[in-house]
Amino acid sequence: CRCCAEGRRHSSILYSILRSEERAVPPAGPAPRGCPCGSRRRVALRSPQVACKAASAVLVKTLRFVQNVPCFQELPLEEQLLLVRSCWAPLLLLGLAQDRVHLETVESAEPSMLQRILTARQHGERAPAPAPGRPHHGPHLPSAGEIQAIKGFLAKCWSLDISTKEYAYLKGTVLFNPDLPGLQCTQYIEGLQREAQQALNEHVRLIHRGDEARFAKLNVVLSLLRSINANVVAELFFRPIIGAVNMDDMLLEMLCAKL
Repeated sequence: CRCCAEGRRHSSILYSILRSEERAVPPAGPAPRGCPCGSRRRVALRSPQVACKAASAVLVKTLRFVQNVPCFQELPLEEQLLLVRSCWAPLLLLGLAQDRVHLETVESAEPSMLQRILTARQHGERAPAPAPGRPHHGPHLPSAGEIQAIKGFLAKCWSLDISTKEYAYLKGTVLFNPDLPGLQCTQYIEGLQREAQQALNEHVRLIHRGDEARFAKLNVVLSLLRSINANVVAELFFRPIIGAVNMDDMLLEMLCAKL
């Protein structure tokens, strides 16, 4: 396709746009030990309006960054939307880490499944059935374990003191994912991802000559991102202010708009 034919020319453009991105950029404690039930407790944001507003601003900035990458603009709109739908959550989390957005959460007052069962038996009622995919709690509030995964990711980024350029290369690696079903320009996209990884490696070797393990550490950041469910990110940052949002519709609208 035309995209594949122009891959080499746009690889250098990707390198340039990622290197030129200019954007301003206390770790969470260790995961709780003890009873595994603790990781399934439901939690909510302490100040949802503040956190959700910050996340919305980061999402707008993230999509603006994506739109400013010439290689991305060369893709058909269907391919652009497919890529953004698959990676908006990890890109958002990278943006939250770069902007150092801290999450303050509180445990939900929602009764546990044991409390529900005991209350139901006391009143002679039938015990509540678990919701599909959420065996012990309601369908919307994230669990403490899910929140801890996000906090752990942020803490890892902050402990590495990732630079603006390193964040840009990481975003390029995440954005250009050639393994998505339905993509047509896979060879072109694979080349762009490889270019972003090579640029990151070169930058690390130039700036962090004494830290031979830094490139591997930055790739650990990417592996942590893969363990975080995009639905959890949507529930946490967008449902509290705009309800049951359809992220596909919102991303399409934002992608087509002039941000």
